[in-house]
Amino acid sequence: MRTSYGIVAALLLALLIALWGVAARRPAGSPPARSEDKPAGAVTLWLKNGNMVSGDVLKERADETVLDLGFTVLEIPADQIERRSAREAAAAPAAEAPAPGEMFETAPANVLERPVKDLAKDLCESVALVSTPDGLGSGFAIDAEGHFVTNAHVIQGEQDVSITLFKRGENTLERIKIDKVKIEAVNPFLDLALLKAAAPEGLRFKPVPIAPAGAVQEGQSVFAIGSPLGLERTVSEGIISNPRRDFEGQLYLQTTAPINPGNSGGPLFNLRGEVIGVTNMKAGIFTEGLSFAIPVSTLRFFLNSRDAFAFDKDNPNSGFHYLPPPRKASAAKDAR
Repeated sequence: MRTSYGIVAALLLALLIALWGVAARRPAGSPPARSEDKPAGAVTLWLKNGNMVSGDVLKERADETVLDLGFTVLEIPADQIERRSAREAAAAPAAEAPAPGEMFETAPANVLERPVKDLAKDLCESVALVSTPDGLGSGFAIDAEGHFVTNAHVIQGEQDVSITLFKRGENTLERIKIDKVKIEAVNPFLDLALLKAAAPEGLRFKPVPIAPAGAVQEGQSVFAIGSPLGLERTVSEGIISNPRRDFEGQLYLQTTAPINPGNSGGPLFNLRGEVIGVTNMKAGIFTEGLSFAIPVSTLRFFLNSRDAFAFDKDNPNSGFHYLPPPRKASAAKDAR
């Protein structure tokens, strides 16, 4: 019996010495062996080959990141990752509580950033071509009831307003024109107008989400969708050059995204597909990279205060507007 007890004691001593040796080889202050496999939530990764991928992090090691894409698991080498954007729900901006009478939609806080080509495909059906007897502009749906936002200067002096939507089918793109669009609110000082369109049978409006106020940063990637010079469904991309550019006491977003006549009233999106501004002007006809948009904080104020800016169709300054007819050469000469 004494011999068996001695063998057991020797084995236990050897085991303790082995465990002590393993602990001694670990550097001081190093994390536990399994800490590198701790999930890090949802992220968006920009790769060096120009692609972008989003998913839930299953494992994150010094040499690779393992993402769950839902339909497969992807191992991405660390040396192929250019930059990353964590989009965990806890870290994302909290969704604002809706104000009384708030009519627009907002995106969930955990929505991931996506490539522009994917967002444009989803959002183009929400952007409209706004037309009047005097010109063209752009606009976008903010609810499923048919409310659209555009610039006040697009419909100024007009009541004969139409919008054209572009519905994507399997192999075709259908143009849907809606006439007799009602003007519900206008503020020429903010350069914003609210329209109301009646949906034809079988058509459902697709509203775009409105970003939280103050959700714009310098250098942030953005893109615009509109109808410059009547070329509908045009997408242009850029960044925010300055989120607070002052013009005559009014703040604007300055962006490098190309904006041209016909873009006015169209949406400026972030990579979450939220409207962060309403495009309305550029620095000059022959100038590019100096475009401006009305910030989302001003848009929210206008929509939440729409009753104060209600359009009055009986106002003599709001009647139909027609271009002057061409004059005969002799009459024009006599007028001089």
